[in-house]
Amino acid sequence: MITELTARIEEWARERGLDTASPDKQMLKLGEEYGELCQGLAKNRPDQVKDSIGDMYVVLTILSLQLGLDIEDCVMHAYGEIKDRKGTLKNGVRIKESDLNA
Repeated sequence: MITELTARIEEWARERGLDTASPDKQMLKLGEEYGELCQGLAKNRPDQVKDSIGDMYVVLTILSLQLGLDIEDCVMHAYGEIKDRKGTLKNGVRIKESDLNA
């Protein structure tokens, strides 16, 4: 399902010329969406949080397209980095094992 949805986002972006637009502008858009996510969390607005997370995925998909990357490959790469990671939870924050020993 996510592959199909990602393809639809990419098609939407291409139809609007966003695939060749400046990645710098898309990076700023990501910051805007992140701010909205933070606001939604701080003000306990679940609908805003849900919308912001979705918007961030859309923005990241378009940014990846602009940079010649595949968003799903990026996510798989990130998962590969974390899947075997060990660590602990401290004050609600996950701390990598390598950071515990530093």
